[in-house]
Amino acid sequence: METLLIEQTDDSPRIVLDPVDKLFEISGKSLPEDVLDFYQPVLDWLNDYRKEPDSKTIFNIRLIYFNTSSSKMIMDIFLIFEEMVEEGHEVLIKWHSHQKDEDMQEAGKEFEEMIAVPFEHLTYN
Repeated sequence: METLLIEQTDDSPRIVLDPVDKLFEISGKSLPEDVLDFYQPVLDWLNDYRKEPDSKTIFNIRLIYFNTSSSKMIMDIFLIFEEMVEEGHEVLIKWHSHQKDEDMQEAGKEFEEMIAVPFEHLTYN
């Protein structure tokens, strides 16, 4: 599979989906004007990847902010991972947040409660 790389802008996150280097990450701020248009290539890529994933997929979330419509897209991404887990694949979501950002920490915990995918919560300063 080809790597999907979307560079960060003021309103949209950097997204790296690299099966060769096993780097799967969303970072930055997510409030694109048209979230479906922005995230559709990511959802399409992950649905293709799901057919033949690595033995273990570690997906890093390093967002500092996301809006409500982005949260729906993040959930759609997590639902693909949940399907992978149900199919017997190993997936781990690593939720990174600043130690003082209680809102992002809470958001990670809320996502974790909604899906059946292992989460690891990591804080940094």
